[in-house]
Amino acid sequence: MPDPTPGIHHVTCIAADPQRNMDFWAETLGLRLVKRSINQDDDGTYHFFFADAEGTPGTSMTFFPWEDLSQGKVGSGQVSRTAFRVPEGSLDYWEDRFDDYGVDYDDRIERFGETVLPFSDPDGLPVELVAVEIPEDDPTVPWTEFVPEEHAIRGFHSVTLWLADPDPTEDLLDTMGFERVGTEASQGDTPGDERTRFAAEGPVGTYVDVLPTIESGRQGHGTVHHVAFQTPTDDHQMEMRAAVRSLGLRPTQQIDRHWFRSVYFREFGGVLFELATSGPGYTSDEPLSELGERFVLPGSFGDRRDEIEAGLPPVTVPRAEQPDAAE
Repeated sequence: MPDPTPGIHHVTCIAADPQRNMDFWAETLGLRLVKRSINQDDDGTYHFFFADAEGTPGTSMTFFPWEDLSQGKVGSGQVSRTAFRVPEGSLDYWEDRFDDYGVDYDDRIERFGETVLPFSDPDGLPVELVAVEIPEDDPTVPWTEFVPEEHAIRGFHSVTLWLADPDPTEDLLDTMGFERVGTEASQGDTPGDERTRFAAEGPVGTYVDVLPTIESGRQGHGTVHHVAFQTPTDDHQMEMRAAVRSLGLRPTQQIDRHWFRSVYFREFGGVLFELATSGPGYTSDEPLSELGERFVLPGSFGDRRDEIEAGLPPVTVPRAEQPDAAE
C-alpha cells in the first residue's frame, strides 16, 4: 500500500468569460490569484489559480476559461460539488455578501453534523461553504484583500462524486488512503439515496463524498474538469501510481506542470483524477509578495510570449480600493 494521500491538492474547472471568472473568485469570494498562466495543453486558453495567501496545497481552485464551449451539466462521472471551509459563525456574513453581489445561493443544510451553504458561481458551477472550527495550527493562510480574516475561505473541505456504480471507486479511495467515516441520507441538490463520506489524514481537503446516480451530464461551462490529490513527493507519487495501476486503471507517466508534477487517470466511474506533488510550488518563479501579479509562461512557452499574449483576451486583476491617506 502506498503512503496515504493527505487529501485534495487542487480542483480544476471550466469557465466561460475569463474576466467574469476572475472578478468572482478573486473579489466576490476573496481568494488570492496566485498564478496567471496558460493551459499547458491548450496554450490559447488561460489557466487561473485561486488559493489562500501562500498557495498552500489543498487550497487551489483553478480554471480553464474556454469561451467557445457550451454550458455543461453535472451528472454521473463528474465531481458534482466542490466545498470550501469557512470559520464557524461566518455563514451570516457570506449570505449578506452574496446578497450584495447578486450571487445565487440556496438554503443552508446540515450534513454530517456541519452546516453547509450551497451556491453557484457565474457559470453555474455548484459550490458550497462549510462552517468548521479552524484550529490554531491550521496550515492555511487567509487572504484578506476583500474578505476579513474571521470569514475568509480556508481551503477545501470536500468534493462530491456522482457515480453510477460507487463500489469500485470506493475501493480505489481505500487504496489511496481514504477511510470510510459515515453514510447518511442525501438532501438538497443531490439525486442519490445516500451519501458516503471518506476522510483522508490531512487537515485540508480532507473529505470525498460519494453519491450513486445515473443522471446524465456533459462537460462544459460550470463543471469540474478534474480533481487532484496530494502525493507530496515524487516517491510518494510513484508508489500511488503503481497502486492505482495494480487496480486495472491506466495512469499516465509523470508530467511536469512547472509548479507541481502530475499523473492523471480516469477512475472507474469516469471522473478524471490527478496525483500532484507539493513542489516546486507557486513561489518557484515569483516571490510570495508578487504571486499572480504577472502573466507567467512556464518553460519553453516563454519563447512564444508575444504570440501567446496576442491570442488571449486582456484581463484585469481586481484590486480592493485603498482608503485615502490622512491629510
